[in-house]
Amino acid sequence: MAEAWPELPYAAWRDTMDTLHMELQVVGKLRLALSPFEPQWANVPLYLTARGLTTSPMSSAGVRFEVEVDLLDHQVLIITSEGTREQVALTARPVAIFYREVLAALARLQIHVSITPRPNEVDNPIPFNEDFQHSTYDPKWATRFFQVLSRIDLVLKEHRAHFRGRTSPVHFFWGTFDLALARYSGRQVEPPANAGSIFRLGGDAELICVGFWPGNAGVPAPSFFGYAYPKPPAIEEEPVQPRAARWDAAAGEFLLPYDDVRRASSPKEEILEFCEAVYAAGSRLAGWDPGVLIGRQPTSSVGVASERGR
Repeated sequence: MAEAWPELPYAAWRDTMDTLHMELQVVGKLRLALSPFEPQWANVPLYLTARGLTTSPMSSAGVRFEVEVDLLDHQVLIITSEGTREQVALTARPVAIFYREVLAALARLQIHVSITPRPNEVDNPIPFNEDFQHSTYDPKWATRFFQVLSRIDLVLKEHRAHFRGRTSPVHFFWGTFDLALARYSGRQVEPPANAGSIFRLGGDAELICVGFWPGNAGVPAPSFFGYAYPKPPAIEEEPVQPRAARWDAAAGEFLLPYDDVRRASSPKEEILEFCEAVYAAGSRLAGWDPGVLIGRQPTSSVGVASERGR
């Protein structure tokens, strides 16, 4: 029997989501501050683990460490390569207190890092040290969100494997609060002259991106998304599959409701069909090289080949 995919109703966990979003921004800004810039901001996202999210290893004044966000036991773990560690609970209390406790835990490990306390890519941002508004944290919903991400992460990795060209990893952007994967054509793009720093540094390459995000006030439902950048003319007229997928003019991208996917007989195949349809439309209209795409291989055949190749 296929594994059931859990519900994630936006309204039911919106307040917890908003708090978790700010807490993940605090963690993500540590990586932003301590890693060298990479094209398309590839140095800033977080990555899925078996228990939540991680920064991957970083270094500060000779202290090598990693920050793990455990969404099963609901704690943030700061682990050094010397075996020392600190933890900060994820619980119902203001973001300002969480922020203060994270900085104190880092200091106890002799990790001294300065981050900008103003959140990125959100409306009406409240500096972390002043944020007493976001204080809701229901462990049940935080874990549910992680369980959804953990399923989608593996499907996007399968989609990633079918491309010979440059791709991003499957990664979680803490600014926009989404899990995403980008494929690149190799062609450069000149961002608009009036673009802000985030877009100016991240929007300089032609790409096709797919991913998942849990919704917002404009689209109050978890959804898969897909788009090509720069937007090819008339891509909104493409009949992207599966049937529940549609072009959203306000978002400027294709959307596929998560609820339609989770109710399908094979959610995995629905996601792959969507990802592949967005790529097919975008790459054809933008004139990408068709030779960079690899056909899907049966999993059993790949496994047998790998065993024989040892």
